[in-house]
Amino acid sequence: MFGKLFKSLFSGAEKTVAPVEPVEYKGYLIYAEPMEEGSQYRLAGRICKEINGETKTHTFIRSDLLPSKEEACQWMVRKAELFIDQSGDSMFK
Repeated sequence: MFGKLFKSLFSGAEKTVAPVEPVEYKGYLIYAEPMEEGSQYRLAGRICKEINGETKTHTFIRSDLLPSKEEACQWMVRKAELFIDQSGDSMFK
């Protein structure tokens, strides 16, 4: 009985994630990676920049929910650009 329970909990099919093409903005790379929540998508992704030979990454998760993955990707890039304009490299501190 417990064997079936553990098997069902831990043997779920692994999701394959397609590589995300970054959008370059002012020397930063923006990776839109919306998170599926029910029938909507949460704005999420990463902002990366190489500084002194080291790649710095800022994870970007917003409260915004949108009805399609494409819209969430578009808005992620827009909000990330605004965040970059406002914060610059200080986002990595």
